[in-house]
Amino acid sequence: MPVRKLREGKSVAGTMVRMVKDPAVAWMAHHAGLGYIMLDLEHGSYTLETVGNIFKVGRALGLGCFARVPELSRGNVSRIMDVGATGVMVPMLESVDQARQLVAWSKYAPLGDRGFGTIGDHTNYAAAGTEFMARSNDETLTIAQIETRRAIEEVDAIAAVPGIDALLVGPNDLSVSLGCAGDLMGERLEKAIGRVAEAAKKHGKIFGLHGPDALLERWIPRGCTLIMSSLDISILSAGLKAIAQKFKA
Repeated sequence: MPVRKLREGKSVAGTMVRMVKDPAVAWMAHHAGLGYIMLDLEHGSYTLETVGNIFKVGRALGLGCFARVPELSRGNVSRIMDVGATGVMVPMLESVDQARQLVAWSKYAPLGDRGFGTIGDHTNYAAAGTEFMARSNDETLTIAQIETRRAIEEVDAIAAVPGIDALLVGPNDLSVSLGCAGDLMGERLEKAIGRVAEAAKKHGKIFGLHGPDALLERWIPRGCTLIMSSLDISILSAGLKAIAQKFKA
């Protein structure tokens, strides 16, 4: 399973899905050999019903079913877990208090205080007892997306929070916050991402990055194992453009 591989220090690659709403996207990702998909509820128009339907397929295939919620709140975090997410990511998380709150809403006791629904998407519709809580805490990822100047300043303390499993850099917003918008390969972003990588290594957390191939290729040898490349919109656009260019009169 993807989460187990990540916890063992192995690399897992996936992509972000913002537009496609058909559950077949999970089948396609699985057949392509990806380890996970990340549904984007921050910038996409997904309903919880759609998320649940996609994740039913993904979970049956053993595909990592991750979701980026719009913002940090109990309703966003706990409900996305209850419709079957095996990983939840909060954008622009930038403080220890926010990290602790994310853990509280995404993890069961004793790590957090997530409400215990005993049967549903998250249990694959099998009745679950309290033993499920510990297993679920281990088999799901709580991901802090690091993409602001303040988050970089606080990243060591964020990484130290029990129950935060992964730090994932969002380089586009981070470059804007650092005053070097769009310069993803420059020195300023290099130093900032380096601080995230160091904090993850120091505290035994997973280090991830969503970015262009050149940036991923720079950081994979330096400990990036949660690899997120491209976006469904970009993948489809590139395919359509390739056809148009190939057969243009």
